[in-house]
Amino acid sequence: MRSEYISHKDAQLVLHRQFITAAEAAHLLGRLSREIDWREDRIRLFGREHAIPRLQQFQGETGLQYRYSGLQLQARPWHPLIAALLARIATLEPTPFNCVLLNLYRDGSDSMGWHSDDEPELGPDPVIASLSLGQPRRFVLRHRQDPGQPKLELTLENGSLLLMRGSTQHFWQHALPRTRRPCAPRLNLTFRRICR
Repeated sequence: MRSEYISHKDAQLVLHRQFITAAEAAHLLGRLSREIDWREDRIRLFGREHAIPRLQQFQGETGLQYRYSGLQLQARPWHPLIAALLARIATLEPTPFNCVLLNLYRDGSDSMGWHSDDEPELGPDPVIASLSLGQPRRFVLRHRQDPGQPKLELTLENGSLLLMRGSTQHFWQHALPRTRRPCAPRLNLTFRRICR
């Protein structure tokens, strides 16, 4: 496993490029794509309701809720494959993650807009562990308070694990832009800890 430490102003990122093998990633993508009860949620922006451009599900410990962009998600039980991944991530990151948000990007038109994972229930400096399965996609970060800071761009490859630590969520936003290039499906699992 190759690990890349990316230290930038107000950001602490660690990219493990081969956290799992390509064969294991393909197996996980296939199983989870079929076995998860995917939701196509809608959010309200500027007074109009829109379908979010991806499918999602929230899993975690019993009774957990996660709120963002006006959505309130109730935790579904851990899928056994995801529980096993959580145990493996714990060998690299001591944060006791208790939930995961799964996002399935069906093609290049599915995306994630600019945001920070900074909801109050995640605490002041949340650690996010982001596992990518399937089609590599461009992941972009921009500083929230210093427009002079250059954007950071990473390619999140199949089987890679990105850890975002420290004050990253406080100072930086991130996005997964649309692309016109032909894209196979991509599944992203973002592990996080909700403070009770």
